[in-house]
Amino acid sequence: MMFSAIFRSIFLSLLISILLLNTSPTFSIRTTTNEQNLLPTSSTLNFPKKQAQKLIRQLNLFPEHDININSVNTTPSLTASTIIEKRLKLPVLGDSGATIQDLGHHAGYYLLPHTKAARMFYFFFESRKNKTDPVVIWLTGGPGCGSELALFYENGPFKITNNLSLVWNDFGWDKISNLLYVDQPTGTGFSYSSSKDDIRHDEIGISNDLYDFLQAFFKQHPQYAKNDFYITGESYAGHYIPALASRVHQGNKNKEGILINLKGLAIGNGLTNPEIQYKAYPDYALDNKVISQSDYNSFNQSVANCDQAIKLCGTNGGNSCASALQVCETIFNDIVTIDFGVNYYDIRKECEGELCYDFSNLETFMNQESVRDALGVGNIEFVSCSSAVHEAMITDYMRNLEVGIPALLEDGIKLLVYAGEYDLICNWLGNSRWVEAMKWSGQKNYVAAPSVPFTVDGLEAGLQRKYGPLIFLKVHNAGHLVPMDQPKAALEMLQRWIQSTL
Repeated sequence: MMFSAIFRSIFLSLLISILLLNTSPTFSIRTTTNEQNLLPTSSTLNFPKKQAQKLIRQLNLFPEHDININSVNTTPSLTASTIIEKRLKLPVLGDSGATIQDLGHHAGYYLLPHTKAARMFYFFFESRKNKTDPVVIWLTGGPGCGSELALFYENGPFKITNNLSLVWNDFGWDKISNLLYVDQPTGTGFSYSSSKDDIRHDEIGISNDLYDFLQAFFKQHPQYAKNDFYITGESYAGHYIPALASRVHQGNKNKEGILINLKGLAIGNGLTNPEIQYKAYPDYALDNKVISQSDYNSFNQSVANCDQAIKLCGTNGGNSCASALQVCETIFNDIVTIDFGVNYYDIRKECEGELCYDFSNLETFMNQESVRDALGVGNIEFVSCSSAVHEAMITDYMRNLEVGIPALLEDGIKLLVYAGEYDLICNWLGNSRWVEAMKWSGQKNYVAAPSVPFTVDGLEAGLQRKYGPLIFLKVHNAGHLVPMDQPKAALEMLQRWIQSTL
């Protein structure tokens, strides 16, 4: 889930002047030393961190630490490129509906090889139906929120009740896939390091870490290496997913290691092409009566300013992208100011004071000693959402990650872009526009294709457009968190997409 845009505008004016003193960094696949030039020192960021923590409270989350940097290693010792995994046994109420006897749930750590001391935490849930089902990885956005938000509130095997017990999720995605959740980037969830040098600032570092993890995972679980593989996620994962898909595709072509059988990527309510998506805010807000026509007319100049600023950003990140973010955020912030109190993750709802969603049971559950013991995390504290990780990605926001997708489509890798119709912050209109504008061999045929109903149990659950490997789906009666708002429709969507029947 994305943190509030309001927080970003508060600290960006302070941050931009410092950023512009630095020269733009040089990016390479494996070099991370220059990443530190992107941001000022941590002491400079103390004030904005307090603002970020305020916005995290809108989710009723109160992480004790703003990032998982631990000088004392309390988890099992790891050597480079190895995984330590534990069979996970948590008490769950009800019937799983599993059709296999040995239902495997796992949690583990992986020591990232191209870091000083970063350890990536993950969950792995074997399919309740068949171990030959596809392997699906889910990436939560933020940037800086742990995967547990999706695991326990959206599409994981179970959900947390108000008394902190677990119940089976009838619409968990593990019903049709072998499901991976990863806490990333380093510093989120239970993933941690003893060195701040391991904090990532761009998609190159993040996608390399995830690719290294996947190589180690399939080495640890060779029986799954030949299964179809899909990359999924939502919100800021609209950046993560295309970057990881391109990295996996590159690794496969270069025969860098174990071949990962990449078949598709699915982006839910994502931020992928900011140049198009930011300019869609006033149109979406007007169409949904969040603002008036006179309000809409007042956005002409700010949209033009955004367009000019973001063109300087290009696709390489850097200081011009931080400047573009500051300029473009005025569009979103002004809309939220006009309709003060609107829940911009679901415009059907209003926030109650600071509270927009209540995910507080997650932190209480994850920090229980019995749960930490079951997960094998030792004394590592759970950081639900990290303000420091969020800040570290400040020059990454306005990068256009759509640019790598056409090459994937041309090689037959499927793309599903879906969006709940009531989300403002990563709205369906902006997502549909960047999909339409994407240049690839099937663009004209996709744009000419009709929108047709997506039905579940005979009822219309959305509208979809399709051509070749590309599908866009607007999901009815859902906001930013489609698998939470429409769990049955989301599971049906995933199953049909994997089976190429969507």
